[in-house]
Amino acid sequence: MPGPLSGIRIVDCSAILSGPLATMILADQGADVVKVEPPGIGDLLRLSPFARGGLGAFFANGNRGKRAIALDLRQPRGRELLLSLVRDADVFVQNFRPGAVERLGIAEQDLRQVAPDLVYVSISGFGESGPYASRRVYDPVIQALTGSIAIQKHPDTGDRDLVRHVICDKASAYTAAQAITAALFARARGAGGQHVRIAMLDAALAFFWPDGMMAHTMVGDGVRPGPTLYQIYRLTGTADGHLIYFAVSDAEFHGLFRALGRPEWCEDERFAQLGNRMQHTEQLEKLLRQEFRSWPTGEILARMAAESLPAAPVLSLEEVLADPQVRHNEVLVEREHPTAGVIRQPRPPARFDRTPAEPGRLAPLHGEHTDEILAELGIDAGERRALREAGIVA
Repeated sequence: MPGPLSGIRIVDCSAILSGPLATMILADQGADVVKVEPPGIGDLLRLSPFARGGLGAFFANGNRGKRAIALDLRQPRGRELLLSLVRDADVFVQNFRPGAVERLGIAEQDLRQVAPDLVYVSISGFGESGPYASRRVYDPVIQALTGSIAIQKHPDTGDRDLVRHVICDKASAYTAAQAITAALFARARGAGGQHVRIAMLDAALAFFWPDGMMAHTMVGDGVRPGPTLYQIYRLTGTADGHLIYFAVSDAEFHGLFRALGRPEWCEDERFAQLGNRMQHTEQLEKLLRQEFRSWPTGEILARMAAESLPAAPVLSLEEVLADPQVRHNEVLVEREHPTAGVIRQPRPPARFDRTPAEPGRLAPLHGEHTDEILAELGIDAGERRALREAGIVA
């Protein structure tokens, strides 16, 4: 059975991750995504490490389910071919720096001449205007500006650090994917095509805000203070490693005390109820650290599970692959790529019971479908050879 977006055509001129991951999500849901890259290297993410058979892991993880054409948009004929692709498309996605699409002649007004109802999507770092608009940007720069680094503070040393994955790119991609489906839904209800603009700065700040900015949400006086989540989050050391647990209610804390072999703390006036615990937080945290250090990780986790406490071991990346719940959910699938060999990836996380979303074809090689796509546009073999010789396609 086809996916929920079967019949939707997307022309994707984006690179790296904010745009490509968004369109990959939609490809998993059934959309026909044509990835347009320049001849030569193509998307710079193709240079990523952990590569084999012409395909890198980072690129593969953001571009499955797509067909790829290598097209030089700087040449007039290349632009004409892009317009031919867009003519039958529903969505166009680009994440060039502001001003680039105007210079290439592929701005919204150019594409609307051939596709009036197009959903045109622009992803930028900072937005299309303002003091930072023309600056180059990557994920860690947005992390620095939106508070993500500010709260990555070690509780003992005070040292700050990055979130060590491209969280802002991915937040922007998920924002874009949702916005595209919303724009398509609005178009289906008569709103017509529209221009959807997404700034990574905006998407990352919105993603960070619900918990990260609790202390900066209520404006003015009379606000009841308290600890933020980033002040509470802790790794807990055990006799042989680390674990994570999170207790909030009185019942959860009482279960924790019993698991640690300290049931008497359930009656201790300092720790028995939330209000008193908050007044004795430092004292309790010190006692808890001491107790956890006397227990092996596996043993104390089993005792905590028996008390229905939310807790888990801190898994290595290798251990994640073998985790029993991950395996039960069948999150990960392995498939054979014709040149890159076996590739392991997660399934689409949203499970549709009537229009299943499945991992699309594995990520394409550079220009892998150029001939196929040009043939669909009515370009015969002789003209395809000429285009290739002129460097317009690859």
